[in-house]
Amino acid sequence: MHIIVTHPNADFDAIASLLGAWRLYPEAMPVLPNTVNRNVRNFITLYESQLPFVHLNELERKPVERLTIVDSQQIPSLKGLKADALVHIIDHHDLHQPPPPGAILSLTDTGATVTLLVEQIRDLPGRLSSIEATLLLLGIYEDTGSLTYASTTPRDLHAAAWLLAEGHARLDLVREYLNYAMSDIQRALYEQLIQHLDTFSIHGHTIIIGTAQTDRYVEEISTLAHRLRDLYQPEALFILVEMQDHVQMVARSVTEAIDVGRLTEFFGGGGHARAAAALVKDKDLSHLKKEVIHLLYLEAQPATTVAQIMSRGARTLSPNDTVRHAAEMMDRYGHEGFPVVDPATGRIAGVLSRREIDKARRHKLSGTAISQFMKKGEFFVTPTDSIDAVQSLMTSEGIGQVPVVSQPGGPVIGIVTRTDLINLWQLAVGDKPARPNLAKQLEQALSPELLQLLRDAGELAAQRGDTLYLVGGFVRDLLLTLLMDNDETARAKASPRFDLDLVVEGEAIPLAQRLRERRGGRVRSHDRFGTAKWILAQPIPFGSVPPAKDAPLTSLDFVTARTEFYRHPSALPEVEQSSIRQDLHRRDFTINTLALRLTPDHFGELLDFYGGQNDLEGRLIRVLHSLSFVEDPTRMLRAARLIARLEFTLEERTAELLAHALDLLSRVSGERITHELELIFQEHHPEQALQQLDRLGILAAIHPGLMVDNWLVERLKLLQSGLSDTPWAGVKPASVHYLGLMTFWLAGDELANLLERLNLRAWQRAILNQVYQLRRSAAQIATATSASALYRLLAPASDEARLIAWLGLEDEAARAQLIRFQRDLRHVSPLIDGNYLKKEYHLPPGPIYRVIIDTLRDARLDGLITNLAEERALVEEIVTRGKNNPD
Repeated sequence: MHIIVTHPNADFDAIASLLGAWRLYPEAMPVLPNTVNRNVRNFITLYESQLPFVHLNELERKPVERLTIVDSQQIPSLKGLKADALVHIIDHHDLHQPPPPGAILSLTDTGATVTLLVEQIRDLPGRLSSIEATLLLLGIYEDTGSLTYASTTPRDLHAAAWLLAEGHARLDLVREYLNYAMSDIQRALYEQLIQHLDTFSIHGHTIIIGTAQTDRYVEEISTLAHRLRDLYQPEALFILVEMQDHVQMVARSVTEAIDVGRLTEFFGGGGHARAAAALVKDKDLSHLKKEVIHLLYLEAQPATTVAQIMSRGARTLSPNDTVRHAAEMMDRYGHEGFPVVDPATGRIAGVLSRREIDKARRHKLSGTAISQFMKKGEFFVTPTDSIDAVQSLMTSEGIGQVPVVSQPGGPVIGIVTRTDLINLWQLAVGDKPARPNLAKQLEQALSPELLQLLRDAGELAAQRGDTLYLVGGFVRDLLLTLLMDNDETARAKASPRFDLDLVVEGEAIPLAQRLRERRGGRVRSHDRFGTAKWILAQPIPFGSVPPAKDAPLTSLDFVTARTEFYRHPSALPEVEQSSIRQDLHRRDFTINTLALRLTPDHFGELLDFYGGQNDLEGRLIRVLHSLSFVEDPTRMLRAARLIARLEFTLEERTAELLAHALDLLSRVSGERITHELELIFQEHHPEQALQQLDRLGILAAIHPGLMVDNWLVERLKLLQSGLSDTPWAGVKPASVHYLGLMTFWLAGDELANLLERLNLRAWQRAILNQVYQLRRSAAQIATATSASALYRLLAPASDEARLIAWLGLEDEAARAQLIRFQRDLRHVSPLIDGNYLKKEYHLPPGPIYRVIIDTLRDARLDGLITNLAEERALVEEIVTRGKNNPD
């Protein structure tokens, strides 16, 4: 025999699931539990003739060979249940106890178990009756709060819509039975519970405990729990009702951090993580409430732990350090305080804040040891502590920085500051998850091979006690594609590029070496900078497109998390090992400070310390601090590049800071400016970025003669897509082409100044000077009547210079002459060369060779000679003329 059962005190989801399972297995017997909720019981009583349910005492006395359990995972005590019976569990909760051997599990993450069953019923022949569809809809509506609970999924809505459309479910009956009036005794108990509700904040969770007493038995306390949960919306709710010889406990939770099933097990009850109950004897109400609170502190997981917001790798001071040294450390790293560690014991001796340092300096005590001013005490939290513990310590001790240690007495591994708490609260107010996870987006963007490499790297880092992060532009573009899900054009512009920046909070070089040992390849490292490049043995695809046959070997760059210190404006930075938070703080713009954690237990978790996600949504380019352009003026050029590429706007304060820092570009070396310009030239639409440089005044700050007008924009577009029908077809635009067009109309002295300012390579200078000469010779080029005259004008210039001249000149006759030369004349040369002259005419090497060869080429270009015999005749004429007239 095959029977279908559910849990006692059944609600509509449980009873509707009995019906849904029977629809899938019509040979089975759907058995009603002995106790059901009052509204459910009344529905069944009224429509019993239209429903297939049977009572337990109505079952035939046959062995139960197959058992299907719906909306529950508890194996009931049944007479006739065979030891080897096939068990099938259908539920919408995670597995919370080991199933019987051989059991079939159908677990879903939907808001109601019924949803999973309706999805399968849709594919069956036949139709549901209106009452059956209504009962199934009642199950979905009750367990999802009429589709309003956070656990509701799109699948629940689709199932409900199908029941309304195809099953003709009746919403009037749903409303009637879900808004069921409480009985008088339930109402009295409900009012008593409201009067005795206590709200607790435990590990960052809001938890409500209600107590009541009655000398009568009250059924369906779970119904009261539902009403209270909907009214107050806590993260967890406990109802304790004292009845005669026992206390009835009903518990509900909406968060995985509070497993009420596990908590009720301590009192002899059970259930699942989100809903559970217990019948407790031999304990009075007051004592039981204290035990529940005590257990919650022990068992509830913190909403946010110290590990999630701490900065790792904190610097420390010694009690003997001077005030002067502490002040220098604060200025160098921008910290408002430091932990103070006793070097003899390695234990925390106190904390020092900027407030104490400033006070000591006002009293001219810079040479005094900080032990006289620090807040003394062994203050610390551990990574697993709750935010409440940090807040309590800050409040009670009046400190703004709390050191983090892995265990009491251990070394300082990090620090939590007031700013960390403020950022966390701001995220909570914005109703955004503190740590979104982009693991699915990584799977979609990267090839399986590359994704596995990142997983391996994250796992090896964790084994070493380090943390690996994916940072920078790739993360920005990955999140941007998610935010622009409905904008295909924007998604294409923001599609992630193969530019993976990996930062190790720990040691980068040993990690790369371990990866080489596991996966092969080779490693190039720089101990001074803590960087390593892991070059794999073969290329692997980045995304879905396989690598080309001649593709270079795949490599990944690992960098040790570091911080930067600028000794003066526009100087190159000094770097030191640091935490991921400080590493991200050294970056140019907030949208580039996003990071993805790659450790196995947090793979794909997004870190956003500086509001990068908000600025992505607002389409803003924003610096991290007011000295950003002062420290590195080249960030101005990067801002223009990103504005153009992403079609973002420069944030108002950032625009002011940029305008005030333009003069500092004069302190930046030509090589660094040229490098930033070359990056702009590599963009898909460099003309747009150059326009931004012009609008922001950056080009004029580099050189007053530089500007971007319609003429230049048209020429740049022609360079990128208008060469297919020219002799330069197939030429890939290069930096020198862009520079040649940008400098095309500069006067000679302006060009010389700019070439010196940018400190261009010798070959680049030569080409740009050739372009200048071609522009000056445009009239001669246009009017050259003979091929030989045109050759003498154009041959000294390079192909690149002639291309730039063709793009830049407005004289169509001159442009036509450039095409003619490039296509027909540039490869013309005589058959006779220097070796021929030496062998046949025994001429000594000297200027006569050049005279003869140039004369032969001119004659060939102008059609005066066409073969070797005519060339020989002309040579003999030149030689004879030379003998008769040596001058």
